[in-house]
Amino acid sequence: MATDLRKKLRISADRLKVLNDYLVAPDNPLVGKLVELVERYGGVEAINKRAAANRKLPNLLRRLEDEKSPYLGDIRWLIDQRDKGAFVSMADYRKRVLGDAAAKAKFSRKNAVTLEISAAQYFPWLIAEARRSIEKRELMPGRFIRVRAMKEQVAEGELVPFIAAMQVMGASWVETLDTKGTDGSNVHLGGPATITGYFGGVGQPDEHALQWADEYLHYATNYGVQQVLNVNAGTILVAYLLHRLGVDIEFKISVYMGNDNPYAVLWTLLAARLFARDDGSTPLVGFNFANSVHNDTIRLASQVRQALGFEKQVRFEHHIVETWKSIVRQDPPYDRLAELVEVAAEVPNISAKHEGGCPDVEKTLEHPSDILDYFLPKADVLQQGLMPALERNYLEKHAAVNRTADALTRAGIAVIPAPKLHP
Repeated sequence: MATDLRKKLRISADRLKVLNDYLVAPDNPLVGKLVELVERYGGVEAINKRAAANRKLPNLLRRLEDEKSPYLGDIRWLIDQRDKGAFVSMADYRKRVLGDAAAKAKFSRKNAVTLEISAAQYFPWLIAEARRSIEKRELMPGRFIRVRAMKEQVAEGELVPFIAAMQVMGASWVETLDTKGTDGSNVHLGGPATITGYFGGVGQPDEHALQWADEYLHYATNYGVQQVLNVNAGTILVAYLLHRLGVDIEFKISVYMGNDNPYAVLWTLLAARLFARDDGSTPLVGFNFANSVHNDTIRLASQVRQALGFEKQVRFEHHIVETWKSIVRQDPPYDRLAELVEVAAEVPNISAKHEGGCPDVEKTLEHPSDILDYFLPKADVLQQGLMPALERNYLEKHAAVNRTADALTRAGIAVIPAPKLHP
């Protein structure tokens, strides 16, 4: 009788004991340094308490008032527009898309797709997007990804109002910390001339994993930032350990990590399960697939996610469109909308990420979207006179979000926009 080879894959309790013994060993320098860092910020309870307080809208508004922020009026305007119902309701939105058929249409809430946009670099763009949404009866995204330098946001006074806007809208958002490959942490990497050196999540060498954790705790305790982008195996583990210690960190894994096959997904989720808290929670709230994945990979990844108990906790974030330049081939144009409509009918908890505008529009723009624009300091943007073009790029991404929402709605699949704006 043939032996079932799969039985050889079972991990014995003895091996798990070796891991546990190492993790809790008093002389473990990796864990020890992380614990010291947490204690330097006052300990787990103090960190979580400060972060939660700094994320509350009344405290954010008070802070904007104290700082005499030029954006306070925009936040008050956004609150007023929300409260008086200026944004389209979901019922009216569906009627606009489906006509009279909307009254009898049924939508799969289980497979609702989160509408996601990237990258929301500048706060004024968000207000321009909101004004457009009101005017055109469009949906605001339910999830925003940001790649702008944290220190620059703080210096320009744009971090606090953006966080406040997220609270007003009820949307989730992700910040990208400054401790990453493009910050000079790897002395052998420069700009595009050394771009292949960034492959594989390079960017937190040597002591920078702890510096990343330090930067996270700074923005969590001082600004209420909770979700951040993660691109490196070391900082992913650091985030798991922080969460296991009790810090309420959340993160999503970038497309740059290369989750491009079911085995990579299994590896990612195995670590999430291994370091989950006793209540089963994980700091991993989502991860981007690499752009090359097809629907069968997503289906298999969904089986893995369900088997490990993360179907509701870990969102699959899938690029529907990409920036026109500097990240994917555009021959033919990168456009995954039809594939999304197909797979979203089967796979729950997907986020439709829009990194570029609709391809038929992008190719006509004098300045099409470019991933390298994300890393331009604001001073360079202004010096080159690019701000109007970059805002146009962002609003075209917003248009792509709504194209996706329309297609999913016609297919009977629910979408998740900013929940407090679109009841």
